[in-house]
Amino acid sequence: MSTELAEHRLDGAHTVDENTSFIPLSDPDITFAELSAVETLLCSPQISNGRIAEAFEHAFAAYLGRKYAVAVSSGTIGLLLALRALGIGPGQEVIASPYSFRETAHAISLAGARAVFADVDYWSGALVPAKAEERITANTRAIVAGNPNGHPAPWSELRAVAQRHQLLLLEDSTEAIGSSYMGELVGRFGDLAVFDFAQPVALTCGEGAMVVTDDIDIAVGLRRHRAHRLDERSSVVVGSTAPYQAGMSDLTAALGLAQLERLDEILERRRFVEQLYRAHMQSFEGIKPPYVGPDVTEVNWLLYLVHLGTRFTRSGRDAIIDDLGVAQVESAAYSQPLHLQRHYLDLGYRRGDFLVAERIADRALALPFHTHLTNKQIEFIVETMKDASINVGAGAAIY
Repeated sequence: MSTELAEHRLDGAHTVDENTSFIPLSDPDITFAELSAVETLLCSPQISNGRIAEAFEHAFAAYLGRKYAVAVSSGTIGLLLALRALGIGPGQEVIASPYSFRETAHAISLAGARAVFADVDYWSGALVPAKAEERITANTRAIVAGNPNGHPAPWSELRAVAQRHQLLLLEDSTEAIGSSYMGELVGRFGDLAVFDFAQPVALTCGEGAMVVTDDIDIAVGLRRHRAHRLDERSSVVVGSTAPYQAGMSDLTAALGLAQLERLDEILERRRFVEQLYRAHMQSFEGIKPPYVGPDVTEVNWLLYLVHLGTRFTRSGRDAIIDDLGVAQVESAAYSQPLHLQRHYLDLGYRRGDFLVAERIADRALALPFHTHLTNKQIEFIVETMKDASINVGAGAAIY
């Protein structure tokens, strides 16, 4: 791929000027294809009857090679409806990672179940199967594992643990669309998988999510809890379930369907941005390339994540974020471990409970990552981060 691609602007309505003073953390890859899809729907006589959402469901299921896809309003709602459909609720436990997308994991508590955390792998950030197995009790019903920042979890080992203990395996693929493990796309390993489409995900349509499964009973349960069918809306029939009315709008689906058709192109451009980052990071003393596990076929990163050296503290990481902000570069702490957030502190968790998750979260720094970044912008970002790391006096960046 030529370097011209790095400077290329999509023929879309939304681009980032290389000379702009602000570089955002994420920036959706929206072109005339997406705008046209939304405009076509808006000009049609029906914009909310669910036909576009249904088309998105079929297309997404086909993309993953799964039998069923159910479009919902958010990843949290998707996992919540899945837990409801599976009968998981009060008095039951679900094992999860504390180094995870917060909103999705909250669904466990919203369902009335208890989130039981297990620690993660230092290199990948993924849930460690052996540590998850240690947390299983008579009340455990399921394991929810994610693919942190796009890196697939060890799904074959997690499946083995789930089978040994007759547990459900649920996959949070919010951060990893397009990544693959042992030649299979993520989203194909759990009894069901949840994909969220909020920014900064590669396929973004503002809000919305998709739950995929091969189990017709799960799919039917998801739809029953999601919303009444169209043919029931004007009926006086009282259903057996009070639905959440949590479907995806056709406007969201139109945007998502157009993004799905361009997904390979979007991911290719993001991989090239990663290559540019890697080239500039090579001059950063001690930096190592992002870790990719031995059974991982491909990783499509959610954000460009830098793991700072052991001499850095959380306050040092935060100081670098502040310095980048002064330079008009948006960056962020990648994760605040779930067990240290107020809701889970109230459940009895404390700092020190999951040392690996805490250790990597304190030093994980997310840099801007999207298709509109240019080579010069990436060079500026990396140089600014180098200067900031020197300012806090902590030395090199290293895993």
